[in-house]
Amino acid sequence: MIDGVIFIAGPTASGKSAAALGLAEDIGGEIVNADAMQVYRDLHIVTARPSEADEARARHHLYGVADGAERWSAGRWAREAAPIIDDLAARGRTPIVVGGTGLYFRALEEGLSPIPDIPPEIGEAAKARREALGADAFRDEVIGFDPAMARLPAGDAQRLLRAWEVFKATGAPLTEFQNRPREPLIALPVRRLVIEPPRETLYARCDERAAAMLAHGAVEEVRRLLDRALDPGLPVMKALGVPEISAMLRGEANENESLAALQQSTRRFAKRQLTWFRNQAADWPRVQTHGEAVANFTGDGA
Repeated sequence: MIDGVIFIAGPTASGKSAAALGLAEDIGGEIVNADAMQVYRDLHIVTARPSEADEARARHHLYGVADGAERWSAGRWAREAAPIIDDLAARGRTPIVVGGTGLYFRALEEGLSPIPDIPPEIGEAAKARREALGADAFRDEVIGFDPAMARLPAGDAQRLLRAWEVFKATGAPLTEFQNRPREPLIALPVRRLVIEPPRETLYARCDERAAAMLAHGAVEEVRRLLDRALDPGLPVMKALGVPEISAMLRGEANENESLAALQQSTRRFAKRQLTWFRNQAADWPRVQTHGEAVANFTGDGA
């Protein structure tokens, strides 16, 4: 056992899940998901969730717990993860938080803006308003009651919609809530690590993962998701792999074209993750392989 909580972060295909699993077996830990898409039960193959064999080797938490019709945010995830982490520590099990969604780690450590829950009908009204006005005019309207939102381009629909929703629900601008003091959601000491393989190695793994995804059931998984006719704006509908495979199912691309598009999207996603961690987690220790990650935590005799 290692005192406190362990954070293992990194881009897709970096080997972070393998590191978390190996470490959990070595130290008697349990794994807590910090990947925004792996919370959704609809996408097991597409999001590369742990296999049944992996889950038999160590207990996993917050994988496949949400329906695709739900909208999980960093705040929702952190509020679910914090009590799990505290319970694991109380039972003498080291919590190993692993994933590629950097905002999730930040939400745990730095806390959340005290924004009230927004009624679903206001969320629907926000989308209808943006559609009626157009992206540019909607942005102007948001800036009218929250001038700080001028930093956002008109195409940043998610954050502009959020600002509109919060103002309509509370009468106060989103930035007012964001500027209020935050309280961390966990009080345990944290040991952090980013797995960052060489760029060429990472991109090759991204290509391999995309090919394996298509070969092992991802197409049928996406077909079942599309059959649900969910709101295309839901997070699950934007998961890496869903747009590319959907294009193939609609007849807009053949299998080879979809594979090429998915490989490119996966590499680009990994690059964005690398950039986020380099900018936002610059002081976290780095290793290149999952084996080095495990050794980083166990090599000191812990």
